[in-house]
Amino acid sequence: MALHVVDHPIGQDLLLSLRDKSTPSDAFRQLARRLSLVLTFEATRDLATKADTVETPLGPASGHRVATEIVVVPVLRAGLGMLDAVLELLPMARVGHIGLQRDEETAVAQKYYAKFPVGLSSARVLMIDPMLATGGSAVFALDLLRDAGARDIRLLCIVAAPEGIRTVEAAYPNVHIYTPVVDTALNARKFIVPGLGDFGDRLYGT
Repeated sequence: MALHVVDHPIGQDLLLSLRDKSTPSDAFRQLARRLSLVLTFEATRDLATKADTVETPLGPASGHRVATEIVVVPVLRAGLGMLDAVLELLPMARVGHIGLQRDEETAVAQKYYAKFPVGLSSARVLMIDPMLATGGSAVFALDLLRDAGARDIRLLCIVAAPEGIRTVEAAYPNVHIYTPVVDTALNARKFIVPGLGDFGDRLYGT
């Protein structure tokens, strides 16, 4: 199964503070960044490495360096709230962008922007989108990445609904999903319950 529920105690503590409706936007941004760090650690646990040696002040030391090319692709706009954390851990990563607008009545996504680095077929792609609700937007974005050549894709999200997980797994069973929680369900408006509200609005204070 390609679902990874990241149950690290620090991640769970951060998630609860994110859910709190009294958390202001400035604190929300900090919490989202910290939780994104936890998710990124887990999603990169199996990266390929290569042996290397450096000189310490007292002599040579052998170790390993990351040998996998990384591309990070936030789904705009909410995915930008996770981007800095991923780049903090992986400063060598290249960045693509996917812009999707979801119709609030139909929950159907429409593309308004997409741009990727070249060479996706040989890279580990980390697609970051905080909310996995119906899964429609995620599959749309995954279609764009697949068509651009991506083969090794990990989806990082902060809250997921069972419906969205099923949709992604049905369309892309080899895409690994990393999330700290699988919530109860979607409501009639296709919002995750209990969720944390509109991630983008809370992130940017809109």
